[in-house]
Amino acid sequence: MKKPSLSARAPCPCDSGQPYADCCGPWHTGLALGVHAPTPEVLMRSRYSAYVVGLIDYLLATWHVSTSPGELELSPVKWLGLEVRHAQSTGDAGVVEFVARCRTAGGAQRLHETSRFVRTEGRWYYIDGQVDDATCVRLG
Repeated sequence: MKKPSLSARAPCPCDSGQPYADCCGPWHTGLALGVHAPTPEVLMRSRYSAYVVGLIDYLLATWHVSTSPGELELSPVKWLGLEVRHAQSTGDAGVVEFVARCRTAGGAQRLHETSRFVRTEGRWYYIDGQVDDATCVRLG
C-alpha cells in the first residue's frame, strides 16, 4: 500500500483542525494492521484525505464489495477542503452529508453529497452517495 505523502505534523486534509498524524493518518497506515475507522464520519474524512494524498488502495479497501469499482484512477483534481454538514449512524447503517471543494482546469468548484455507509463484521465501508450538487469530479 502506498504511504501518505504528508508529514505527520501537517494539518489533516479533512479540515478537522488536527495534525494528520492525530486524525486520518492512523486510519491510512493502520488499515494493514486491522485498524479501522470507528464511525461513518471518521471513515468519510479519511476517504477524503485519501483522495487528497492519492491513496487508491485505501479507497478501494474501504469501499463495500457490492459497489466497489474494483479499480480506481484519480482525476487531476486539487482538493481544497471538506465541510461535514451532517453525520449519523443507527445500528450498522450510516450517512454523512458533506461539501468538498476542489480546483480543476475550469476553476474552483464543489461537490455536495450524502454518502451511505454500512458496518460489516465491525468495520465501516462506503457504499455509495447521492450527489446534490457536483461541479467537482465525484469522490465515490
